Amino acid sequence: MAIGAFVALVGFSRSFEHEWLEVYQSGGTDIAVIQKTFFNTSVDESAAAKLRTLPDIARATPMILNMMEITPEITALTYGWKSDSFELDSLTFKSGRCFRDGQPEVILGDLLASNLNKTAGDPLDNQGSKFTVTGVYHGSSALEASALILPLDQLQQIASLQGKVSAFHVRLRPLPAGESSQHYLASAQAQIEAALPDLRAVPAAERASSNQLVVMAHAAAWGTSSIALLIGILGIANTMAMSVFERTREIGILRALGWRRWKVLLLIQTEAAAMGFAGGIFGIFFGWSALRILSKLPQTASIVSAAFPPVLLLEALGVAVLAGLLAGAFPAWRGAHLSPVEALRHE
Repeated sequence: MAIGAFVALVGFSRSFEHEWLEVYQSGGTDIAVIQKTFFNTSVDESAAAKLRTLPDIARATPMILNMMEITPEITALTYGWKSDSFELDSLTFKSGRCFRDGQPEVILGDLLASNLNKTAGDPLDNQGSKFTVTGVYHGSSALEASALILPLDQLQQIASLQGKVSAFHVRLRPLPAGESSQHYLASAQAQIEAALPDLRAVPAAERASSNQLVVMAHAAAWGTSSIALLIGILGIANTMAMSVFERTREIGILRALGWRRWKVLLLIQTEAAAMGFAGGIFGIFFGWSALRILSKLPQTASIVSAAFPPVLLLEALGVAVLAGLLAGAFPAWRGAHLSPVEALRHE
């Protein structure tokens, strides 16, 4: 059960991270420019002008990302973009049109529009302000499809962030001939950080994995899994301790026949590792089954995939075997140090 929890929770958090990466890749974002310090997460919008003068940058667009309560039951990702943002190019409008800067207008992802029962032309109350839904779009990422997007200036007003943004999303010029993509990306990062020393340029893939929501999801997954694994280790330890106690006479016979302590230790630890491995196999099946169920539920189908990478499979088996070895360590030590004479007298 501990390995099942590990596979399900870690698989869920990695699916979440993949969806964030899809947001950047589908939108054509190569680099995110963010504040260097953790304590000040907002960036002056005026820095965009200097960004656009750098030779390797094709487009630089300011944006705000927030979580907002749309209704008492629904909280959605909320983006503040300019109407000429290159990230809008990846969206396919199913109805209506895009918003206009300076107007109380919003566009909704099709999943969010369905949950809110809204279509183009409907009114929408957001944080005490009245907006008009001008369009419903489909995004390549489930996070975009479940999001609300409104003009940057409107979100700045709602969030009291006038003149401030969360980040700048940067699209680079086409890769020069003969230059590797990694070198080109590193060169662009250096240019940005030299021009704006108070800011940090982060590649899109790194930004997806270091996103605060993703970091929280990973931390919650590993924290919950660790507690489950601790319970599992205690269960295996109890089983191995009882096994050693019940086989005290058998261990005494083996020692009397010339078995050294390390052989008894190896025997018990092998059994513990085998128990952990078997638990890992069953746990992977249970975890995969949980992911399959989550991938079919309407509430989670958009961000959960039933497929998980081979790396997760190997991690789960490695953790299971390690848990078995840790659990069997004390019982194995106790069994290896039994006196043959006392063990043979055991009833």
